[in-house]
Formats: sequence, structure tokens, C-alpha cells
Amino acid sequence: MSDPAFQRMSVEEYLRTEPDSPVKREYVNGFVYPLHGQAGTSDAHDSIVGNIFFRLFPLALAVGCRAYTSDMRVRSADGFSYFYPDTTVTCEPRQDDARFKVAPCILVEVLSKSTAHNDHNGKYHAYTALPSLQTYLIVEQTERRVYVYQREGPRWTMLEYAGSGQIPLPCLAAELSLDDIYDGVL
Repeated sequence: MSDPAFQRMSVEEYLRTEPDSPVKREYVNGFVYPLHGQAGTSDAHDSIVGNIFFRLFPLALAVGCRAYTSDMRVRSADGFSYFYPDTTVTCEPRQDDARFKVAPCILVEVLSKSTAHNDHNGKYHAYTALPSLQTYLIVEQTERRVYVYQREGPRWTMLEYAGSGQIPLPCLAAELSLDDIYDGVL
């Protein structure tokens, strides 16, 4: 029996089987990885994700965009990877039957021990290759700290917010505070 954490599959097979899969799976360059921790997400992780979505949803609607929960996939720029970010904001036209987005302007990942390395490395490279992406937030759940990657022309800059602060979100013409992110958590 093959290791389910390292299953080879075509893009077509992944897209065909993912809707009926008993667990969410990310697809990375020909391999399927079940998302660990989905059933065991911590209270802090879920609260932080909820806080971020709750704040971004009305900001996105106000400028003609949409915010999505971790149930919406994002396709990589090369089309060979699919991820489930904790929160996605996109201004691409909404389609009722869409199962993934291709042009996010904001992506958010809330760190856990099992995902931290991938969120900082593999996903960073895949996400920042998306031409539409303007902001990638990596959010700590055990301390008030957010790593903010912002596109400035062809380059990416990283700012680290600790304790407090206002994070600019250019595609929404708004800001997100650390107080809002960690409300009721830290």
C-alpha cells in the first residue's frame, strides 16, 4: 500500500477525484498530499482564520472582490499545483461552478507546527509566482506576529509585524490590524 502523503497522480485525476475525497488534498507538481490537522485544528488557529475572514469579507465586497475560506483552492501560475489557503481574496469574476481560483490578490496562511516550513518556503514560491497576488500573509498562532510579503513592482518585500500594527492591503485599499487578527486569542 502506498503512503497517502506521497501519492502520484495526474492533474486531471486530482481535479476529478478531489470533490469526492474524504479529506482535503493539496496537489503539488504531480503528487497529492492530504492536509494534516484539518480535523485537529486548534482553537487559536480556527479563531484567527475566522477573525481574518470576518474582517476581509466586507472589505472585499466593498471594492467588488470576494473573500473565501479554506474550502476554496488556488491554482498555481503554472497550473501544476493546487492549494487550500486559509483565506483567499480575489477580484476575478465569480462563477458558481468554480472549484478553484486563479487570480488571488491576497492569500493568508495561519501557521501550525506541521505547516510552518511549507508555508514559508514551498507555498511562498508558488504563491508569489501568481501575477495577480499583491499580499501574502503568514500569521503565527502562538504569538502576535505576522509576516507580510508585498509586491512592489517586480520585487517582493517582507515586513514583520509584532505585537501591534496596521497591515496595508493594497488590492482592497484598506488595512488589517493585528488587534483584529488576534481578537479574543492573544
